[in-house]
Amino acid sequence: MMDRKTVGKQGEEAACRYLESRDHRILERNWRSGHLEVDIISYDGAGLHFVEVKTRIAPLQAAPEENVRHDKMQRLVRAARAYLNDAKTLHGGDAEIFFDVISVIFDAGHTRIEYFPQAFLPIYV
Repeated sequence: MMDRKTVGKQGEEAACRYLESRDHRILERNWRSGHLEVDIISYDGAGLHFVEVKTRIAPLQAAPEENVRHDKMQRLVRAARAYLNDAKTLHGGDAEIFFDVISVIFDAGHTRIEYFPQAFLPIYV
């Protein structure tokens, strides 16, 4: 049995491989600014992707992506804003910004990955 940290790290590895296979260039992993974090920041022809990875081991009580609730979305948006403000170079200049979720499920030696591009749009109030 793996601990949560190991499971999360392996899930992020699988998510990176998945994104790279779809022509994403991984710019950052586990990017932090204070208490804010982004699991993966990638770039593809469409723009800059801020990706939340949720990893679980089967059997599940709920789909991993269901755990990305409003408060997590708001933290991800704040982290993206901090990244964009701190970035030395804006990748792609006027690139579109996307907030994606990747669900990784380890089940009896198999890995299931579901990608939710543009999983949510930030709401600015």
